[in-house]
Amino acid sequence: MAPDGPKSAEDRLIAAYFRPLATHPGALKLTDDTALLTPPAGHDLVLTADAVIGGVHFFPADEADMVAKKALRVNLSDLAAKGAKPLGFLLTLALPKAVPETWVELFARGLGTDAEQYECPLLGGDSVRTTGPIAISITALGSVPANTMVRRSGAQAGDAVMVTGTIGDAALGLELRDAVTAAKRWKLDNKFSYQLMRRYLLPQPRNALAEAIRLNASAAMDVSDGLVGDLGKLCDVSGVSADIDVARVPLSEAATSVVASEAAAIEKVLTGGDDYEIVCTVPQERLADFRAAADAARVPVADIGRVTAARAPPRFLGRDGKPMKFKQTSFSHF
Repeated sequence: MAPDGPKSAEDRLIAAYFRPLATHPGALKLTDDTALLTPPAGHDLVLTADAVIGGVHFFPADEADMVAKKALRVNLSDLAAKGAKPLGFLLTLALPKAVPETWVELFARGLGTDAEQYECPLLGGDSVRTTGPIAISITALGSVPANTMVRRSGAQAGDAVMVTGTIGDAALGLELRDAVTAAKRWKLDNKFSYQLMRRYLLPQPRNALAEAIRLNASAAMDVSDGLVGDLGKLCDVSGVSADIDVARVPLSEAATSVVASEAAAIEKVLTGGDDYEIVCTVPQERLADFRAAADAARVPVADIGRVTAARAPPRFLGRDGKPMKFKQTSFSHF
């Protein structure tokens, strides 16, 4: 960007809206090209990066503070699934020229609220112009005691397959926003429609359960591209399979109402993505402790099946006991 007096317009925006979020000493008040971060003694760093793009992950009409929260929360969800405690994040913000400063102000406000709530301060980043849609990329950093990060690769036959929260709400919420006739087709009232669309707009990362996952889970990942596909990835890396009872997959009242009106919608529920819940495998001897920790953290969890020894994609068993078939198992950008 061109200079704007002694300071460029970019410098002014950083000072006004993002420097207040850089509360970690290693952020150097955003006055340098880099930041400094020393992990706690005896801990490993856990790093993850996710981007959200206008027109793909959010709608142009979405409020800027909600967009900011979604951008940070999808990264926090990855840290939670690894059992990691957030340390901070880096932000790259690409804005079209038409975006007003009021949008940036509201964006920074939402980002600051979540940075404080999840104890994950801004450490640094970059801001640029783009001729395309708004693009927000965040790299989040967390820590775990050395050699304790929960990977995808530890699932063993006999482990319980557990999921947090409810599955499918966000995918149905996106359908409601894409197709104006969906609410009528599903016979949804305004309350249920709002709940589903809200889940797409604003994920609920399960960081309160991170410690319980680290102490009890043999494998875990967050559900971002759909339960069927993401559990399949976990099973593939672990060299196992799983039998899942679809009737035990937790659904919200709103999603249950949709499936009651249109049975075929269960496929979207299971494969649509954007849940940002956690699927994990827990050995039987750790199950009671995991449940107790989830209750203490007020995070709902459900036992939906068992890991099996066969090296194959997981089977999702319908009410008739037969494996379901899906047109595609998960969301994919490509």
